[in-house]
Amino acid sequence: MSPDLPSDHPHHLGITVSMVPTERLTVCVREVEGREAGWPVVFVHGNVSSSPFFFRAMQALPDQYRPIAVDLRGFGGTDTAPVDATRGLRDFADDVRATLDALSLDRAHLVGWSMGGGVVMQVMLDAPSRVRSAVLINPVSPYGFGGTTGTDGALVAPDGAGSGGGTVNADFVAALSGEAVADENPSSVRSVLRAFYVAPGWDGADEEAYVASMLSTSVGPDNYPGDSAPSDHWPGVAPGRLGVLNTMAPTHLDLSGIADIDPKPPLLWIRGELDQIVSDTSMFDLAQLGALGAVPGYPGATVLPPQPMIAQTRSVLQAYVAGGGHAREAVIAGVGHSPHIERTDEFVALVAEHLDGVS
Repeated sequence: MSPDLPSDHPHHLGITVSMVPTERLTVCVREVEGREAGWPVVFVHGNVSSSPFFFRAMQALPDQYRPIAVDLRGFGGTDTAPVDATRGLRDFADDVRATLDALSLDRAHLVGWSMGGGVVMQVMLDAPSRVRSAVLINPVSPYGFGGTTGTDGALVAPDGAGSGGGTVNADFVAALSGEAVADENPSSVRSVLRAFYVAPGWDGADEEAYVASMLSTSVGPDNYPGDSAPSDHWPGVAPGRLGVLNTMAPTHLDLSGIADIDPKPPLLWIRGELDQIVSDTSMFDLAQLGALGAVPGYPGATVLPPQPMIAQTRSVLQAYVAGGGHAREAVIAGVGHSPHIERTDEFVALVAEHLDGVS
């Protein structure tokens, strides 16, 4: 694993760092100094990131809450351990629950970003009574990332072709591995942060901390991005059984069952209007890239339309409400995949209103 932020990094000011042993692995937990009381609000980061992406939001959260951020396995300061993708996101979700146990937290508000939103949904599925409320920030579709169509998440190909560990840009993986890549290269970590994690107009505050956070990703066939398998279906690659990207392959992941859980925690879905990662026209969906001519051999939208990620999430949350739950969608205009760093005050105001409304 690349080194995480040093403890004396300016972005750590006011943040405590603890290595918490659990029954599964040792987890890096970050908290706001002096905020040990109040209802716990647990932040779960997304793919190719770690908890420093939440520090600004954690520090801005009202004082009656206890902000806690966890680094997932293979990210930040948490132990590197193989990810069994055949369990979907359960390795990550089980780690979060084990961390709650180690911290003696029976219930908590959970806030999940991107892949972390999927981890929160998995915790809701497996232990709904432990979730006081949920906030999903630009979450992965309940039907995974890539290889599905329609609001019901139907597989385009039976092997999930077009999703999983083989769909990633190899140059970006090399950059994460520490190979020398110029910042101006579109595949550099800094370029990906600027082009896709945020929308144009971001002020760039704490950029070095976010780049370091991304570089804390453990790279390998059983971590990021994972393995892959050949496919007879376009684009010729199907999900493997190990690693981060395969946890979100539709052959391994289906979170739509949250519509049927009991109890149903109140849920807030926050998304950036200009998100290019989780979108109905995602620039990380090979079907969308094929439609744009960026991936050769695309069979056409009638065979393989881009995945309607937003429509899929909205459909599942509508079923959640129809089943007696409460869910609200809030769109922040002018921001991309990371509203918590792009528009921190507006983001925190939405989260605080949601938390305050939970009985």
